[in-house]
Amino acid sequence: MNTTFLSRPYSSMRRLLLGATVAVVLAGCAGPSVQEYAKEKPAFDLREYFNGPLTAHGIFTDRSGKVVKRFKVDMTGRWNGNEGVLDEKFTYSDGTSDQRIWTLRHLGDGRYSGKAGDVVGEATGQIAGNAFHWTYVLALPVDGKVWNMDMDDWMYKMDERVVLNRTAMSKFGVHLGDLTVTFIKE
Repeated sequence: MNTTFLSRPYSSMRRLLLGATVAVVLAGCAGPSVQEYAKEKPAFDLREYFNGPLTAHGIFTDRSGKVVKRFKVDMTGRWNGNEGVLDEKFTYSDGTSDQRIWTLRHLGDGRYSGKAGDVVGEATGQIAGNAFHWTYVLALPVDGKVWNMDMDDWMYKMDERVVLNRTAMSKFGVHLGDLTVTFIKE
């Protein structure tokens, strides 16, 4: 049995493990740029689409792909110039409900920021073509504790009524699950 690897000094092992960890984390961060969708149609204008009544249906899947929860969202968006409010009322398959109220701001050049009661800090996003990429930290209650989850949110405008949304949830760079949502403009 070759034990050369096991007999390396502790600091060498630590550097090797640290390097491997950094490589895995950086590989997990690689993904498309929103600018890759700049020529895609129909153009997505958040202020236009999320204005008025909308309905959404979605699922949360754990990292194995198993559906853990289904939900419906009734929402209303209102914009006044570059300032908007999106009121979301969630009804979950287990009979529970929740509400999130976003305050949104168009910053120009397709950039947006947003805040909500269960969002830590500020969400930031960018639109290009038919795509919107949005990142934020969500304070998510789980079994009596609150976990700050990193949300990597992508929305794609399909037509004038439908937007598809896929959000990857992670903590400490570890992928924990996904949200898949279909928005329908009434």
